[in-house]
Amino acid sequence: MTRLFGTDGVRGLANGLITAEVALGLAQAAAVVLGHRQVPAGKRPVAVVARDPRISGDFISAAIEAGLASSGIDVFDAGVLPTPAAAYLVADLEADFGVMISASHNAAPDNGIKFLARGGQKLDDALEDAIEAEMDVPSPRPTGAAVGRIKRFADAEDRYIVHLLQTLPHRLDGLKVVLDCAHGAASGCSPQVFADAGAEVIVIGAEPDGININDGYGSTHLQPLQAAVLEHAADLGIAHDGDADRCLAVDAEGNVVDGDQIMAIMAVAMKASGELKDDALVATVMSNLGLKLALREAGISIRETGVGDRYVLEAMRQGGYSLGGEQSGHVIFSQYATTGDGVLTGLQLAAQVAKTGRSLKQLASIMTKMPQVLINVKDVDKSAASTHETVRQAVIDAQEKLGETGRVLLRPSGTEPLVRVMVEAEDMETAQAVAEKLAATVEANLSLTPSEGASV
Repeated sequence: MTRLFGTDGVRGLANGLITAEVALGLAQAAAVVLGHRQVPAGKRPVAVVARDPRISGDFISAAIEAGLASSGIDVFDAGVLPTPAAAYLVADLEADFGVMISASHNAAPDNGIKFLARGGQKLDDALEDAIEAEMDVPSPRPTGAAVGRIKRFADAEDRYIVHLLQTLPHRLDGLKVVLDCAHGAASGCSPQVFADAGAEVIVIGAEPDGININDGYGSTHLQPLQAAVLEHAADLGIAHDGDADRCLAVDAEGNVVDGDQIMAIMAVAMKASGELKDDALVATVMSNLGLKLALREAGISIRETGVGDRYVLEAMRQGGYSLGGEQSGHVIFSQYATTGDGVLTGLQLAAQVAKTGRSLKQLASIMTKMPQVLINVKDVDKSAASTHETVRQAVIDAQEKLGETGRVLLRPSGTEPLVRVMVEAEDMETAQAVAEKLAATVEANLSLTPSEGASV
């Protein structure tokens, strides 16, 4: 049987994979695993529920809250909020767990259900498996006074905004900032908090109607933000995704500043202020080699993880690290958040511009992005990518050719019979040539026959 939980909760087509029945069953199972098993007997567990503004969130949140309350859980309905706001509120309220209903950067027809453990932490695989297994067990049916209550969490957004403002190392007075909220969950709170921090704010992509989330706006569609920054002669632009756990930026000249560059800026600033634990940053293997080279020059090391913010978070918790993230814009400040927070990241980045008096382009120049080529080699035996002798030797030869100013990465897909070949080099021509040669070696040695490919 296929596992219901993916890399970040349960996600899929609303009324396809994510039905009201599935949401109800997940909520009832979570009520047991995250609620009743975790609290003393006689105490009614408490959960926070929030969602992004996509239209299917209405029926999914209704099913989630019905499942929780009918299982004896008191529910605080926080309404439309970013994922990191939900995580913060779980911790702030000392709730037993939380539920965020969102499909992040996906288009409006999709939706997802993410559970948060006590303290606003993401679940590990064992807890997700326990919830999935509990769905096959009859759920509790309390009656009378033991039934859970559902209350509107009226000041949820205000609490989150106050929290964000308390993290600021420097006000944003004098800055002109364009915000692209992706018609998503940050459409209300992000413009408010930047204005409260002192910035002059121009807002785009902040008119959610339930079906326009991530549609032509946000961190996966940066062209409108680039145009708006130039049109308004702004100091910088900030783009969120649908649930606002990501932040990408645009400098005053319209150049994109990605997650790696944001992490480089913040790591150097935090090292200077003594806030960077062990002078180390946690990043995935997909971060640009330019990040590692820039931080090495600044006396900062990188702890590498697999791809996915959950692995970054795991490494940060294990080592007590203060900063980590991904090239995609998931940036985690563990002093203030338990997950990537796009609004928090945007505030911290803008504060560095205001504090230093340097432009975002100048700050980002600390890192030179290495040209990167990514080729997907399809219909190959991905399990042999790291063990086939010819392929292994080709990788070694390519890395020796590139030296310290280049990098090779072979990464099997988690869901398809393909291998991703990624090469970075000092120039695009070299990166392209090395990547194409390596991809050809992978294809020649690991190709599946049609019958083998069909069974993968």
